[in-house]
Amino acid sequence: MKNDNFLRALLRQPTDHTPIWIMRQAGRYLPEYNATRKKAGSFLALAKSPELACEVTLQPLERFALDAAILFSDILTIPDAMGLGLYFAEGEGPKFERTVRTEEQVRKLPLASMDELRYVFDAVSLIRKSLDGRVPLIGFSGSPFTLACYMIEGGGSDDFRQVKTMLYARPDLLHAILEKNAQSVTAYLNAQIAAGAQAVMVFDTWGGALSDAAYREFSLAYAKKVFAGVTRTAEGRTVPRIFFTKGGGLWLEAMADCGADALGLDWTVDIGAARQRVGDRMALQGNMDPNALFAPPEAIEREAKRILESFGRGPGHVFNLGHGVSQFTPPDHVGALVEAVHRHSVGASKT
Repeated sequence: MKNDNFLRALLRQPTDHTPIWIMRQAGRYLPEYNATRKKAGSFLALAKSPELACEVTLQPLERFALDAAILFSDILTIPDAMGLGLYFAEGEGPKFERTVRTEEQVRKLPLASMDELRYVFDAVSLIRKSLDGRVPLIGFSGSPFTLACYMIEGGGSDDFRQVKTMLYARPDLLHAILEKNAQSVTAYLNAQIAAGAQAVMVFDTWGGALSDAAYREFSLAYAKKVFAGVTRTAEGRTVPRIFFTKGGGLWLEAMADCGADALGLDWTVDIGAARQRVGDRMALQGNMDPNALFAPPEAIEREAKRILESFGRGPGHVFNLGHGVSQFTPPDHVGALVEAVHRHSVGASKT
């Protein structure tokens, strides 16, 4: 591989510089992405075409010296493959035609069909071949709990009323959904690895909405089940795993025992303090506020340098945003961030 800094950083090995990729790096802030999406006709048509998914995955790498590519897909492919009918309402985000709320609906809920997800694995294979060793490819999934939120609510939510009602009134039903989700996520990530993904990430977008006790029981416990079942080695090398809970700063010590190699951090956590709390157990990924990218390049460089200095010297840092890049971000500001991280981190991991 021509640039394996990302994989080495996740395993806390020395790197040439602090590697950087950004969540949602193939997205609406890029005019070329918007052109490809228009050609596809819809987001789902884009995501379900291996050729077009490959095209948009590679687009940010043509603009920026990023250290990893991430599969272009959506976290809701799994519930869609369970037959819930994913669709995107204009201006409203993802929705499902069918929800999972009653005892009968939970009982009848199937595991996600890997055959229905073949388009994802075909995209992984095509992207990996197209990268030709340039940088590693990240596969991903939503966490069992985050997927359950969408499946129960029928879409996004401000208060997660339906999910939390089930959690407190019928925890047995939520556990049953989470068990099926955990099995599906594990199979899904393993199939991505078999198709060529060289690292995998689990996005627990909504875990931070839970109470302390509920997070440990309904989110973290099922993330542990996933990581316990995910393939550890492929192609003669370790496949690193990343776990990201948005709003998860309260639970870093507990998250460090989840079986992942790295924890993703949102922007509410000081990365130096997080490193002290986690110690040498795992790498850290993050964690600049995505809105900092609206500032001038000199301010972006200043903030990037601050985060690098907060982490300090030594291995184990993958630079990223604390959440996905905004669609309104000027592309050249992303370029300024990538350049600044590389310039200010040369040699930092070696001591």
